Amino acid sequence: MTQAVRISRQFSLRAVLEAIVQNAPISRASIAKQTGLSKQTISEVMRQLEDEGWVSETGRTSGHIGRTAVTYEIVPSAAYIVAVDLGGTKVRVAVCDLVCRVLSEVTEPTHAEGGRAVIEQIARLTGEAAAQGGVDPTRLRIAVVGVPGAPQPDTGRVLLAPNIVGFDSFDVAAALEQALGFEAMLENDVNLAVLGESWLGVGQGLDNLAYIALGTGVGSGLMVNGQLVRGAANAAGELGFLPFGADPFEPESLRAGAFERQVASYGMVTRYRALAGFDATVPAIFERANAGEPHARAVLEDTARLLARGIGAIAAITNPDKVILGGSIGSRTELVERVKAVLPSCFPYPVAVEASELGNHAALVGATAIGLSHLHNTVFGAGTPESRISLPPANAVSMREALQ
Repeated sequence: MTQAVRISRQFSLRAVLEAIVQNAPISRASIAKQTGLSKQTISEVMRQLEDEGWVSETGRTSGHIGRTAVTYEIVPSAAYIVAVDLGGTKVRVAVCDLVCRVLSEVTEPTHAEGGRAVIEQIARLTGEAAAQGGVDPTRLRIAVVGVPGAPQPDTGRVLLAPNIVGFDSFDVAAALEQALGFEAMLENDVNLAVLGESWLGVGQGLDNLAYIALGTGVGSGLMVNGQLVRGAANAAGELGFLPFGADPFEPESLRAGAFERQVASYGMVTRYRALAGFDATVPAIFERANAGEPHARAVLEDTARLLARGIGAIAAITNPDKVILGGSIGSRTELVERVKAVLPSCFPYPVAVEASELGNHAALVGATAIGLSHLHNTVFGAGTPESRISLPPANAVSMREALQ
């Protein structure tokens, strides 16, 4: 088979798969209409997909005049994706099939030793999730792991991830693949979150989005013209290092970031202590603010103004359709409403701001999206330009329900 013929065949495979993913159950005649491919090509491609176990007959058309036709669907169990959301305090592992159904999810505190202990933990939880979901482990094809830092494609290390000790000192991607026994991809967790919100959350249908996660730290995922913005070192969106808030020239600002030191949980607790004269946790600060305590309300007002400045910085550069606020602090209604109120005072044109709809599952949803897209490209798109196959809209609803 010549290179040209092989590439042509791959394009045909991709076109047929796209038609099935979006419109199943679907007949060969309908696939031909949608793709413009000949009946002979459709027959050859469908035979290959059936022989390899990717599609199967599911019934016959009805409600039409004339002969009925066989319809086809993707075989959900042909392969599985492992979606991992790794945080400094918790790690979540979910197993999903090819029609975006979440079959199982397990969660436990992140191993305190970090490094290779976390790698072993993810591998163990993957096995537990597969067993819980009744999944054949040999059909696990790819794991997409959201990490709180900047993965380096050339070395596999993860930089700017102080909450996961040791991830900057070895090839994390290679270690994961060795422990799991199949392909693993690393992606910034907030990048995954913005993808998740663009697929199933409050960002559906929008190509220009910013997702800001605010909790113990702060970070953002940026999408411009439908594409993730990663930057030269995969560190685009590291909002915590904006050079305002604390003094950016202090040595500590090189570790935690000047903006993060003020807007995230540490800054809130520090400001409350300075005002009230005693310590309080972030949840307690919210409770006291809701009860009308002046010091707690002042902390929330200051935090909202700082966050509004961060949003303004992002909006000035990327001009998003919407900014989505997530994280244990950022998604709180009390803070979101305050940000909406003060943002017009520091930025000249309207910016839509909403709380995350997917909550702490946004990164898992984004990991599934990347895993499905990459799997489609790997299996059906070798030798063709990388392009994302769209995800099945009907099953997006079932996935969201499974993660609630």
